[in-house]
Amino acid sequence: MRILALDVGQQRIGLAISDGLGLTAQGLSTLTRKDIEKDLCALREIIRAHKVKEIVVGLPLNMDGTLGKKAKEVVDFVGILEQRLGYPVKVWDERLTTLEAEATLLAADLSRKKRRKVVDRLAAQLILQSYLDAKRSSE
Repeated sequence: MRILALDVGQQRIGLAISDGLGLTAQGLSTLTRKDIEKDLCALREIIRAHKVKEIVVGLPLNMDGTLGKKAKEVVDFVGILEQRLGYPVKVWDERLTTLEAEATLLAADLSRKKRRKVVDRLAAQLILQSYLDAKRSSE
């Protein structure tokens, strides 16, 4: 059973999946958002195909730890996920993961067009790896 991570944005959702042991995170894909029903249908299929047992969603807190507009939108999305998909969903502090992903991709000398295609997936991977590391260290 695996853990699925989501980096939820207005236009795209970056996806990452853990290995079977819950040690490492791998980028999975990027889902282009259409509407909530199509988004949920695509997520349901991914969950089924990868035998997901838990979902982690990056929460974009403000730098002072408060909830801003984007974080409140993510909290609303998490509520819909839990209600409609019936899986446990945890939120995880994602402050600066997108910036870290951008910096990594810039260091790899990827063009802006290529970065746009993979930044959300890499951010989801960073969120998931952080979650897995914290979970492992608390056990």
